[in-house]
Amino acid sequence: MSTQFKVDIHKTLRSGDSVFQLQASFESSSQRVVVYGSSGAGKSQMMKAVAGLMTPDSGRIELAGRCLYDSGSGINLPAQQRKVAYLFQDYALFPHLNVRQNIGFGLQRGWRNPLARVDGEAIRYWMEAFELDHVAHQYPHQLSGGQRQRVALARALAPQPEALLLDEPFAALDPALRDRMRAELGALQRRLEIPMLMITHDPEDVRAFGDHVLRMENGSIFRVEENAA
Repeated sequence: MSTQFKVDIHKTLRSGDSVFQLQASFESSSQRVVVYGSSGAGKSQMMKAVAGLMTPDSGRIELAGRCLYDSGSGINLPAQQRKVAYLFQDYALFPHLNVRQNIGFGLQRGWRNPLARVDGEAIRYWMEAFELDHVAHQYPHQLSGGQRQRVALARALAPQPEALLLDEPFAALDPALRDRMRAELGALQRRLEIPMLMITHDPEDVRAFGDHVLRMENGSIFRVEENAA
């Protein structure tokens, strides 16, 4: 099986008098990789580096054999060229755009405020796939937590990314909804066969998605807890 994720990066982060060293290194051929650790371990900073939202001081990042960043060769692809979908913890939906507009955002370059009735094959596909047709014209504040997550996933997947990056994807949901959304995301990922990198501090996420589990503390990945890849 080919390598899906290969990360070996270093970044010194400063905030006032405090200094944090991110020294993350791992390699995996699994399509489901979970990085597990407490808040402040450096998980989100590592994920931002993979997504192209933070530039390491040095190192290399590969996705399915494609180099996204290499300090030695001067390679640093912009986020929009990395072909990864990044689902933020709070979903980061645009409050002034309805469901259909949120899903369509970014499919066409230059869109800043898509028309309320914007349409297209990809938008229709994901609206149907996530059962969102009946809320197409509603705004994020009018949606349930599960609906907001579905919209965020649909928006992330519409451009057909090559990997899905998930930052604590169930943290904003109430406990009763988490199991259902885990099952939905798990089924979707297997159907699409898209490599997935998830960061979490929730052991239930590890149990549900941990084909390959890495533990992170103090900026470093120091132990592989499980590997069924």
